[in-house]
Amino acid sequence: MLVDFSQASFWLALLSITFNPAAWNVAARQEHHTRWLTKLCGGAKQGCYAIAAAIFSMGLIRDALYGQALNDQPTASWLDNSLVRLVAGTLFFSGMTFVATSTYALGITGTFLGDYFGILMSERVTGFPFNVLDNPMYVGSTMSFLGTALWHAKPAGLLITAYVWLVYSVALQFEGPFTAMIYANASSKTKTQAVVNDDKKKMKKKKL
Repeated sequence: MLVDFSQASFWLALLSITFNPAAWNVAARQEHHTRWLTKLCGGAKQGCYAIAAAIFSMGLIRDALYGQALNDQPTASWLDNSLVRLVAGTLFFSGMTFVATSTYALGITGTFLGDYFGILMSERVTGFPFNVLDNPMYVGSTMSFLGTALWHAKPAGLLITAYVWLVYSVALQFEGPFTAMIYANASSKTKTQAVVNDDKKKMKKKKL
Protein backbone atom coordinates (compact mmCIF):
# COMPACT_ATOMS: atom_id res chain seq x y z
CA MET A 1 0.00 0.00 0.00
CA LEU A 2 1.49 3.31 -1.09
CA VAL A 3 -1.09 5.59 0.55
CA ASP A 4 -3.17 4.75 3.62
CA PHE A 5 -6.41 6.65 3.05
CA SER A 6 -7.85 5.36 6.33
CA GLN A 7 -5.62 7.67 8.36
CA ALA A 8 -7.51 10.67 9.76
CA SER A 9 -4.28 12.70 9.77
CA PHE A 10 -4.13 12.46 5.95
CA TRP A 11 -7.56 14.08 5.59
CA LEU A 12 -6.87 16.65 8.29
CA ALA A 13 -3.76 17.76 6.38
CA LEU A 14 -5.80 18.13 3.19
CA LEU A 15 -8.48 20.05 5.09
CA SER A 16 -5.93 22.49 6.48
CA ILE A 17 -4.32 22.95 3.06
CA THR A 18 -7.75 23.76 1.62
CA PHE A 19 -8.96 25.93 4.50
CA ASN A 20 -5.99 28.29 4.82
CA PRO A 21 -6.02 30.09 1.44
CA ALA A 22 -9.83 30.03 1.36
CA ALA A 23 -10.02 31.67 4.80
CA TRP A 24 -7.51 34.42 4.15
CA ASN A 25 -8.98 35.22 0.74
CA VAL A 26 -12.50 35.54 2.16
CA ALA A 27 -11.29 37.62 5.12
CA ALA A 28 -9.19 39.90 2.91
CA ARG A 29 -11.97 40.45 0.38
CA GLN A 30 -14.36 41.36 3.16
CA GLU A 31 -11.75 43.77 4.45
CA HIS A 32 -11.49 45.39 1.03
CA HIS A 33 -15.26 45.83 0.81
CA THR A 34 -16.10 46.71 4.43
CA ARG A 35 -12.81 47.57 6.20
CA TRP A 36 -13.88 45.33 9.07
CA LEU A 37 -10.35 44.46 10.16
CA THR A 38 -9.20 48.07 9.82
CA LYS A 39 -12.05 49.14 12.12
CA LEU A 40 -11.53 46.24 14.52
CA CYS A 41 -7.77 46.76 14.84
CA GLY A 42 -7.75 50.56 14.75
CA GLY A 43 -5.97 51.06 11.44
CA ALA A 44 -5.13 49.49 8.10
CA LYS A 45 -1.56 48.57 9.02
CA GLN A 46 -2.63 47.05 12.33
CA GLY A 47 -5.32 45.06 10.50
CA CYS A 48 -2.77 43.82 7.98
CA TYR A 49 -0.42 42.75 10.78
CA ALA A 50 -3.32 40.91 12.42
CA ILE A 51 -4.11 38.92 9.29
CA ALA A 52 -0.38 38.30 8.79
CA ALA A 53 -0.19 36.77 12.28
CA ALA A 54 -3.26 34.66 11.55
CA ILE A 55 -1.89 33.42 8.21
CA PHE A 56 1.50 32.62 9.76
CA SER A 57 -0.14 30.74 12.65
CA MET A 58 -2.40 28.77 10.31
CA GLY A 59 0.68 27.90 8.27
CA LEU A 60 2.40 26.45 11.34
CA ILE A 61 -0.68 24.37 12.14
CA ARG A 62 -0.87 23.17 8.51
CA ASP A 63 2.80 22.16 8.57
CA ALA A 64 2.34 20.28 11.84
CA LEU A 65 -0.66 18.42 10.42
CA TYR A 66 1.34 17.61 7.27
CA GLY A 67 4.19 16.27 9.38
CA GLN A 68 1.80 14.08 11.37
CA ALA A 69 0.17 12.84 8.17
CA LEU A 70 3.55 11.77 6.81
CA ASN A 71 4.43 9.99 10.05
CA ASP A 72 1.23 7.94 9.78
CA GLN A 73 1.84 6.91 6.16
CA PRO A 74 3.78 3.98 4.67
CA THR A 75 7.39 4.49 3.59
CA ALA A 76 8.44 3.49 0.07
CA SER A 77 11.77 1.69 -0.23
CA TRP A 78 12.29 3.03 -3.77
CA LEU A 79 12.32 6.57 -2.36
CA ASP A 80 14.52 5.75 0.61
CA ASN A 81 18.00 6.40 -0.77
CA SER A 82 20.71 9.05 -0.69
CA LEU A 83 20.01 10.40 -4.19
CA VAL A 84 16.37 11.09 -3.39
CA ARG A 85 17.39 12.75 -0.12
CA LEU A 86 19.83 14.96 -2.03
CA VAL A 87 17.03 16.04 -4.36
CA ALA A 88 14.73 16.49 -1.37
CA GLY A 89 17.19 18.71 0.48
CA THR A 90 17.79 20.81 -2.63
CA LEU A 91 14.06 21.27 -3.20
CA PHE A 92 13.37 22.18 0.42
CA PHE A 93 16.26 24.65 0.67
CA SER A 94 15.41 26.25 -2.68
CA GLY A 95 11.73 26.46 -1.78
CA MET A 96 12.39 28.11 1.56
CA THR A 97 14.79 30.51 -0.16
CA PHE A 98 12.04 31.58 -2.56
CA VAL A 99 9.59 32.06 0.32
CA ALA A 100 12.04 33.99 2.52
CA THR A 101 13.41 36.24 -0.22
CA SER A 102 9.98 37.08 -1.62
CA THR A 103 8.80 38.00 1.89
CA TYR A 104 11.88 40.20 2.31
CA ALA A 105 11.33 41.87 -1.07
CA LEU A 106 7.65 42.57 -0.47
CA GLY A 107 7.75 43.36 3.23
CA ILE A 108 5.05 42.34 5.70
CA THR A 109 2.25 44.39 4.14
CA GLY A 110 3.22 43.44 0.60
CA THR A 111 3.36 39.76 1.48
CA PHE A 112 0.24 39.53 3.61
CA LEU A 113 -2.44 41.14 1.45
CA GLY A 114 -1.73 44.75 2.33
CA ASP A 115 -3.25 45.89 -0.96
CA TYR A 116 -6.64 44.61 0.25
CA PHE A 117 -6.25 47.07 3.13
CA GLY A 118 -5.44 49.94 0.77
CA ILE A 119 -1.70 49.67 1.47
CA LEU A 120 -0.41 49.60 -2.09
CA MET A 121 3.08 49.03 -3.41
CA SER A 122 4.51 52.11 -5.08
CA GLU A 123 5.96 50.00 -7.88
CA ARG A 124 6.11 46.40 -9.02
CA VAL A 125 8.87 44.33 -7.41
CA THR A 126 11.09 42.97 -10.18
CA GLY A 127 14.19 41.78 -8.30
CA PHE A 128 14.95 38.27 -7.08
CA PRO A 129 13.00 36.02 -6.78
CA PHE A 130 10.35 37.77 -8.90
CA ASN A 131 12.75 37.93 -11.84
CA VAL A 132 12.83 34.12 -11.75
CA LEU A 133 9.24 33.20 -10.87
CA ASP A 134 5.87 34.95 -11.08
CA ASN A 135 4.62 33.47 -7.80
CA PRO A 136 7.73 32.53 -5.80
CA MET A 137 5.92 32.14 -2.48
CA TYR A 138 3.45 29.59 -3.80
CA VAL A 139 6.09 27.80 -5.87
CA GLY A 140 8.54 27.84 -2.98
CA SER A 141 5.96 26.47 -0.56
CA THR A 142 5.08 23.65 -2.97
CA MET A 143 8.76 22.81 -3.40
CA SER A 144 9.11 22.59 0.37
CA PHE A 145 6.15 20.22 0.62
CA LEU A 146 7.67 18.06 -2.12
CA GLY A 147 11.13 18.10 -0.55
CA THR A 148 9.69 17.01 2.81
CA ALA A 149 7.72 14.18 1.19
CA LEU A 150 10.80 12.90 -0.64
CA TRP A 151 13.06 13.22 2.41
CA HIS A 152 10.73 10.98 4.41
CA ALA A 153 10.14 8.66 1.41
CA LYS A 154 6.37 8.98 1.65
CA PRO A 155 4.27 8.52 -1.50
CA ALA A 156 1.33 10.06 0.37
CA GLY A 157 3.38 13.22 0.64
CA LEU A 158 3.72 13.32 -3.13
CA LEU A 159 -0.05 13.09 -3.44
CA ILE A 160 -0.54 15.82 -0.84
CA THR A 161 1.99 18.01 -2.64
CA ALA A 162 0.06 17.65 -5.90
CA TYR A 163 -3.06 18.74 -4.01
CA VAL A 164 -1.17 21.73 -2.55
CA TRP A 165 -0.30 22.91 -6.06
CA LEU A 166 -3.89 22.41 -7.20
CA VAL A 167 -5.19 24.52 -4.29
CA TYR A 168 -2.59 27.24 -4.92
CA SER A 169 -3.43 27.29 -8.63
CA VAL A 170 -7.11 27.80 -7.83
CA ALA A 171 -6.27 30.50 -5.26
CA LEU A 172 -4.21 32.36 -7.86
CA GLN A 173 -7.19 32.44 -10.19
CA PHE A 174 -9.01 34.50 -7.56
CA GLU A 175 -6.13 36.49 -6.09
CA GLY A 176 -4.48 37.60 -9.34
CA PRO A 177 -7.47 39.29 -11.02
CA PHE A 178 -8.72 40.79 -7.74
CA THR A 179 -5.33 42.32 -6.94
CA ALA A 180 -5.06 43.64 -10.50
CA MET A 181 -8.50 45.23 -10.09
CA ILE A 182 -7.41 46.96 -6.87
CA TYR A 183 -4.40 48.53 -8.56
CA ALA A 184 -6.37 49.42 -11.70
CA ASN A 185 -8.98 51.22 -9.59
CA ALA A 186 -6.28 53.02 -7.64
CA SER A 187 -4.59 54.10 -10.88
CA SER A 188 -7.91 55.32 -12.27
CA LYS A 189 -8.58 57.38 -9.14
CA THR A 190 -5.10 58.88 -9.32
CA LYS A 191 -5.59 59.88 -12.95
CA THR A 192 -9.02 61.34 -12.19
CA GLN A 193 -7.62 63.35 -9.30
CA ALA A 194 -4.78 64.59 -11.51
CA VAL A 195 -7.33 65.82 -14.08
CA VAL A 196 -9.35 67.56 -11.36
CA ASN A 197 -6.24 69.22 -9.97
CA ASP A 198 -5.23 70.33 -13.46
CA ASP A 199 -8.68 71.84 -14.05
CA LYS A 200 -8.45 73.72 -10.75
CA LYS A 201 -5.11 75.18 -11.73
CA LYS A 202 -6.51 76.31 -15.08
CA MET A 203 -9.49 77.95 -13.36
CA LYS A 204 -7.17 79.82 -11.00
CA LYS A 205 -5.09 81.08 -13.92
CA LYS A 206 -8.23 82.35 -15.67
CA LYS A 207 -9.33 84.24 -12.57
CA LEU A 208 -5.91 85.85 -12.32
